[in-house]
Amino acid sequence: MAKTLLPVRPVVAALSAQWAALDALATSLTDEQWAAPSILPGWSIADVIAHIIGTESTLAGRDVAAQRDVGALEHVRNPIGELNERWLDHYRGASRAEVMAAYREIVATRTDALSRITQDEFDADAMTPAGADSYGRFMRIRIFDCWMHELDIRDSTDGSLPTDPEPAEWALAEIAASLPFVVGKRARTPQGTTVVFQIGGPAPRTTRIVVGDRAAEVDELPGGDAAADVTLVLDGVDLARLAGGRRTADPERVGIAGDLAIGSAIVANLDYVI
Repeated sequence: MAKTLLPVRPVVAALSAQWAALDALATSLTDEQWAAPSILPGWSIADVIAHIIGTESTLAGRDVAAQRDVGALEHVRNPIGELNERWLDHYRGASRAEVMAAYREIVATRTDALSRITQDEFDADAMTPAGADSYGRFMRIRIFDCWMHELDIRDSTDGSLPTDPEPAEWALAEIAASLPFVVGKRARTPQGTTVVFQIGGPAPRTTRIVVGDRAAEVDELPGGDAAADVTLVLDGVDLARLAGGRRTADPERVGIAGDLAIGSAIVANLDYVI
């Protein structure tokens, strides 16, 4: 599989914008909202911010010792989940001010590091949550993860939506990159099938997939989009909720045209995020 090569400066700018959006959102919360349970199992809203701190701290070469065995927790399914819980435990005894200070410190540290990264370093091989790829792909995944967690916080409080289209564009590009995997492997869509995702919302896009020996995204379909065997029409925010397996996800909000059985199988298997 070809390595994902992305332009360093636009990706870094979008990640910085997303970190700023999370800071502004967290700052706007009441103390009651900050401490309240989020839509994520076992996590408060404060834990969501602590998770971001933990991931960026790990990327900065930092670690924390385990305070308990978190592997048996129902929502922990893999080593990444265990690492997440270690960082949450680390910050659960801290005040809101201390957590936000830690967030701003690690964001400043990571911003400084990324401001000096070269395109060659961005293109270099890296192990990402999606497997072996480029460091730039990892940073696009970081935009997706942070954008997704902004949505989690909003869904846990007032139900508002992210408003900055720049991080949304990169976050949805990351989801789109995984749609061939969903269509081909998870949904087991038959070879020869053509699928179109018409994605609306904060960063509209159209993703076209042809299922051959492997499912692959293409720029255009033979016969055009109207000839697709299946067309799925949905909002980008709804797609993110479905991809993340969030309890706020609503499969009924997806419009399906063409082969209903194949379309329904694809929607049922959209929850691919680990």
